[in-house]
Amino acid sequence: MSHSHSHAVENIKLAFFLNLAFTILEIFGGLFTNSMAILADALHDFGDSIALGLSWYFAHLSERGRDQQFSYGYKRFSLLGALITSILLIIGSIIILFNAIPRLLHPESVHVSGMIAFAILGVIVNGIAVLRLHKGKTQNERMVTLHLLEDVLGWIVVLIASIVMLFADLPWLDPLLSIGITGYILWNVLKNLRETLHIFLQATPQHVDSTTLESLLLQQLPIAAIHDWHVWTLDGEYHVLSLHVVVADQMLAMDIIELKQKIREILKQHAIDHATIEIEFQQEQCELAHH
Repeated sequence: MSHSHSHAVENIKLAFFLNLAFTILEIFGGLFTNSMAILADALHDFGDSIALGLSWYFAHLSERGRDQQFSYGYKRFSLLGALITSILLIIGSIIILFNAIPRLLHPESVHVSGMIAFAILGVIVNGIAVLRLHKGKTQNERMVTLHLLEDVLGWIVVLIASIVMLFADLPWLDPLLSIGITGYILWNVLKNLRETLHIFLQATPQHVDSTTLESLLLQQLPIAAIHDWHVWTLDGEYHVLSLHVVVADQMLAMDIIELKQKIREILKQHAIDHATIEIEFQQEQCELAHH
């Protein structure tokens, strides 16, 4: 188990327990303050807790090695956690909007000092989780960080609105700002969801320039041609490549071994973690050469 993946699992585990505990507190806090915003956020955080639990499970599962059922291992299960999390985020955001919009039309009085106390606690609890996860590299960690950031921003909005309402009778301020923050988060969720779906569809990783990398191999090494080039990513972090390399008919076995080693060294420098290289001679007729 790599240190980075172990660290990711522990971070998601911490975020899960923080979020679940705070969700329970929110339910009581929303009832005490008569704040629909807090109750709506409690419902949203309950969805987040489910998403975090799934992310924790899938992140742990993704550390398993390969077996007969999954020849590449379980890394893509982490991506499945990101997909489920993003879907729950969208549902939770819709719930927030569903509760916030009517509050613009029919504002209700709330326990302002109680809202301030819960807002400060919300910023602290979710802020700790964001700080632990914000440097995460996997798509799963990025999606978890995003919905925790949504919670932090949401509580900052509640805190600002509560302080303002201490001095002015503006009960519509909280739902208005909440709608703005939710819209911003929805935009980012949809963008990350698009990236997740691209990975599921085995699109070329954004940071891998296949054309430049192929030209580099042809220029630096004794390669006559390259074809059947495929590059994709398992989880947004672990990149895989397969290719057919055509060499001179007279190339010796030891030279081929050295060539494959050099190819892998160059690929490693360009973020390719797993490479499958098939060597062909110029006189060979490969049915995949023109596909």
